[in-house]
Amino acid sequence: MLKNVAIFEQLAIEEALLRADSENWCLINEGSPPAIVLGISSKPEEHIDEEKIKKSPVTVVRRFSGGGTVVVDESTLFITFIFQKEALDLGCCPKKLLEWTETIYKPVFHPQEFWIRENDYAIKNRKIGGNAQYFTKERLLHHTTFLWDYQQARMDLLKMPPRVPEWRKTRSHADFVDRLKNYYPSIDTIKEKLLDVLGQHFSLSSSRQQEIPEIQKRPHRKALELLRS
Repeated sequence: MLKNVAIFEQLAIEEALLRADSENWCLINEGSPPAIVLGISSKPEEHIDEEKIKKSPVTVVRRFSGGGTVVVDESTLFITFIFQKEALDLGCCPKKLLEWTETIYKPVFHPQEFWIRENDYAIKNRKIGGNAQYFTKERLLHHTTFLWDYQQARMDLLKMPPRVPEWRKTRSHADFVDRLKNYYPSIDTIKEKLLDVLGQHFSLSSSRQQEIPEIQKRPHRKALELLRS
């Protein structure tokens, strides 16, 4: 369980746990300072409004996984699963991994009408979270940004992406995205429900969090980039 960890540092931790460790992890974080996070193949000029970001500068990060571009801040809830493949027996199939996460999140968000729309998480017909995945020979990673709340001015730092999900149709960002605070009394409610559901499937321990700094020192590939601080 992390708190107030900047998204760049969180992603650095994730990459170390993915590439330099063999245990199974669930990372939960909130309180990150504002930032824009690009997928590994995304081009900043296609996604970021340069004129607006000059007036309202934020950190820009290129993560080591694919997926779309997101704006994150203190009101974003991050949840990341990192597993040995054998623990879930899903192979290297992104669709199966996404479907597995649905079995975890459906009871977390019950009684809301939670479901997967293409590669997004939605309540009813509005997006409440996006995700990205990464597979290595032995391990897999699935990370999600859930929107507890957001500031429209920060979202406006992004251009309309070159490719949008078909289920979005022509909806504006305000009509497409929802806030989890509209459905739950606190962000802690979601975290507590997640831990309860995970505890039904796995043996949980928070003690290994103390090992993270040592794991980060182990030699491993580092594809994460800080593009603008």
